[in-house]
Amino acid sequence: MAMKTKAEIITEFGKDSKDTGLANIQVAILIERISHLTEHLKFHFKDVHSRAGLLKLVGKRRRLLNYIKNRNLDEYRELIEKLGIRK
Repeated sequence: MAMKTKAEIITEFGKDSKDTGLANIQVAILIERISHLTEHLKFHFKDVHSRAGLLKLVGKRRRLLNYIKNRNLDEYRELIEKLGIRK
């Protein structure tokens, strides 16, 4: 899977091209980075430093998703559906 650029993600999830601070956009960017690192670790399974970075990204994504869920449950469900992640 080819990695999407940040600009593509921002236009897909944001209101305009300069809107980078929304939690929805941050989650989408994190998911792209997580999927990229997951593919990297399938081949380089002894890369402990990348694995630690991956765990940090997953924790940050979880915290952002909890923030979105506590703020607006409908927006959270829509985001989960759009990104295709389970939770």
